[in-house]
Amino acid sequence: MCGIVGAIAQRNVSDILLEGLKRLEYRGYDSAGMALIDDPEKGISTIKTVGKVAKLVEAAHKRDASGKLGIAHTRWATHGRITRANAHPHGSGDRISLVHNGIIENHESLRQELAAAGYRFATQTDTEVIAHLIRQALENGASSLLEAVTSAIAKLRGAFGLCVIDRQQPDRLVVARCGMSLVIGDGIGGENFVASDPLALGQVTDRFIYLEEGDVAQLTCDSIEVWNGGRRVKREIATLSGKASEMDKGGYQHFMQKEIFEQPQAIRDTLSGRVSGDHVLEEAFGVEAGKIFDKVEQVQIVACGTSFHAGLVAKYWLESIARMPCQVDIASDYRYRDIIVQPGTLFVAVSQSGETADTLAALRYAADRKHVATLAICNVATSSLVRESDFCLLTMAGQEIGVASTKAFTTQLTLLLILAIVLGRRNGLAGKDEARLVRDMNRLPELVDRTLKLDGEIRKLSKQFSDKNHSLFLGRGIQYPVAKEGALKLKEISYIHAEAYPAGELKHGPLALVDSDMPVIVVAPNNDLLDKLRSNLSEVSARGGKLYVFADEGIGLESDRGCKVINLPGCPEVLDPILFTVPLQLLSYHAAIIKGTDIDHPRNLAKSVTVE
Repeated sequence: MCGIVGAIAQRNVSDILLEGLKRLEYRGYDSAGMALIDDPEKGISTIKTVGKVAKLVEAAHKRDASGKLGIAHTRWATHGRITRANAHPHGSGDRISLVHNGIIENHESLRQELAAAGYRFATQTDTEVIAHLIRQALENGASSLLEAVTSAIAKLRGAFGLCVIDRQQPDRLVVARCGMSLVIGDGIGGENFVASDPLALGQVTDRFIYLEEGDVAQLTCDSIEVWNGGRRVKREIATLSGKASEMDKGGYQHFMQKEIFEQPQAIRDTLSGRVSGDHVLEEAFGVEAGKIFDKVEQVQIVACGTSFHAGLVAKYWLESIARMPCQVDIASDYRYRDIIVQPGTLFVAVSQSGETADTLAALRYAADRKHVATLAICNVATSSLVRESDFCLLTMAGQEIGVASTKAFTTQLTLLLILAIVLGRRNGLAGKDEARLVRDMNRLPELVDRTLKLDGEIRKLSKQFSDKNHSLFLGRGIQYPVAKEGALKLKEISYIHAEAYPAGELKHGPLALVDSDMPVIVVAPNNDLLDKLRSNLSEVSARGGKLYVFADEGIGLESDRGCKVINLPGCPEVLDPILFTVPLQLLSYHAAIIKGTDIDHPRNLAKSVTVE
């Protein structure tokens, strides 16, 4: 989940690289580094720092770093401790320097072979073996950096995105992709760029080439050449219109706060073009989607983290609306099981970034089985997940910078509800029922906006969490995944230990934890399980627990000494999971403010988990 930027130009590229890293910091921020070549006779100038990109910027400016060829990297540690030595770029001798995103699974055996051949290792990383392999290929007669990189990657097992420079060939930059996203930025007037995300290059170009699996490319100031399988190939140039405002906090204190408040518009954008009048526009899934859906008899959802919770909610919708069986698996487990795929199974992969390594691996694993098709629900149109799936539906949430996902989750839920409706048509969902569901969905942005107006009340409530180390989240039925998501958010950004349980499981263990120091957060919509939930609240109160209940305003629940109630707007039952997510996001955000944590960049986490 590291970030890569590279550039070759007829001007100094150091500031371009640094700006690119700032834009990629959501991918990893344990350390950062940059390597530049200006005068080849003076060698490769390398700067590395531990911590966020700002430290690298400061160090680069102090050294007045410059070069017309350069590579840069922001790291999320997977191999080796967080040290300056282990930060990228990595080199071999004074000749090769490279940055790498991914994991080399056979690095230990390669390290032993290279060490026996006399190559010395200075780091604990898997990346360093690649640098030595490239140098070894050059010393063994490779005629160019391109040939050396091609030779080296043939020995690698794992996933990688590489960007390589050679002191003795300062007129070129070579990149390679295997399982990791890489994009080339087509510059104007004698310059070209590369990055792991087009977001990094928005300040220099809007023209991009998305490398495909197995591509190796060579960039000079005036040319871009791509090979795959030893053959020269042509890749199309896509023109993207960037939204600079997405990189600006727009008056909010943090990106996470901004993204929470962007949810009404994100949901509107996600519904736009997908629903019309009283029905869902099935064509939004693609021209062949209808034929695929006709064959679907059950659904397999695979995802990680927050997206997994979205899948758990979708299971309830698919069973109740579409009347279809649904299995939901954590992606990191799915591909290591001996999966039995029932006939008529639609495989659905859910991911914010579309580059989550475990979800991509599960998708590729599924491709070898007899699914009806693979569907990606994702926030990034150009992501690997989208490009490798049979068809997709995009969440339209816009760029999400905060590591803790918010608007991506609620828009994922919106699309999963649409999917349930489309499949429900084939299983007895009446037209009048679809019309009612669509009317309900069209109310959702306004309901979320009304819920966000509770921000001040929730901020006051969060003060009661400032001295707590543990908390318990409860929900019944479809609200249990919502409770899980609320607990995850509190853990992610405030570092308060939080667990979620189905409310009906209280007497089966968790009730032993309840006392006056254990806040119990409950989501209480107005549904058929309300009376049972009231009984669970009584169980907590009887043990002296402090209750914080987010309740539908229509159920008439009132605050008392042991129970603080915040009333949410009454809403259609089908929308409860989406609406009740929002106050839990706000609670976690304000608790983290009080705790003084780094909200947009919580410790040990990164936005896009592109390694296993």
